[in-house]
Amino acid sequence: MKPLPQTTTIDASEARERIAARLVGRETELELILAAVAAGRNLVLEGPPGTSKTTILKAITEEWGIPLFLAEGNADLSAAKLVGHHSPARVLRDDYSADTFVPGPLAQAMTEGGFLYIEELNRAPEETLNTLLMAIADRQLVVPRFGTVTAAPTFRLVASMNPLDDVGTRRLSTSVHDRLCRLSIDYQDEQTERAIVRLRSGEAAGGALGERLTADAVAATRATREHLDLRQGSSVRGAIDLQLVSRELATLRRIESPEDERYGALLLDAMLLALSGRIQLDEVVERTPEDVLREIWEQLVAATPRSTAPG
Repeated sequence: MKPLPQTTTIDASEARERIAARLVGRETELELILAAVAAGRNLVLEGPPGTSKTTILKAITEEWGIPLFLAEGNADLSAAKLVGHHSPARVLRDDYSADTFVPGPLAQAMTEGGFLYIEELNRAPEETLNTLLMAIADRQLVVPRFGTVTAAPTFRLVASMNPLDDVGTRRLSTSVHDRLCRLSIDYQDEQTERAIVRLRSGEAAGGALGERLTADAVAATRATREHLDLRQGSSVRGAIDLQLVSRELATLRRIESPEDERYGALLLDAMLLALSGRIQLDEVVERTPEDVLREIWEQLVAATPRSTAPG
């Protein structure tokens, strides 16, 4: 498909079907994001990690043939890093000029008409957010000793925020909220997450063992999101890693069936490896991630004994 036309509105109906074919679920979210960017709007995607936010944006920009620039929101993301800077070596040799300017992701996205995706927007300093406001409100930036950066019509700002994480974050001002559409994206249902794990892990290669591992990996990962001792559980990425690690571990231990009496120990070991670094304990809890995962494992094994078919 050709790049977005040089207007502020487009017909995205044809693109929707082709993009949706590259995703698992997320039909409604895809339609809403397409509607926003096709209407020339900027938006913030609010949801926990691993909920397909980056995947959707990559699919959209690849379909339209426009670049996607990424920036990580944190305390070190200064306005200069985002906009760009003059090369000190070039300045010493040639003095300040347009040729000494090294564009940052914001300037590049504006100039090339791409999408700028900022992860964890609410971790960025206020000065940086103010620079973004000027870019999306005026669609221009004045860079000292360089000139004016003007946004191409297809430039969009898309940002993400994790509502479950408040460490190092700041409250966004009314000015920021007023200039961004907002879409809340939550975890998908269990069947969809199983489909994602199957797709990413190649479950078919694992036969009955792979099928059982997929079911248990998704169940264990989803259980971390509901455990009372955890401030944040694992995304579906944890389930993918758990399934892949478990299969390799099964090969090393010569376990070929979920009916093998060693299957439970294999699952526990893989859970501790794949999930312990992905979960966040509540601040008042005096337990370890391993304690919580062992409890989830015990509940999972009790609920799905080896003689019971998965799912």
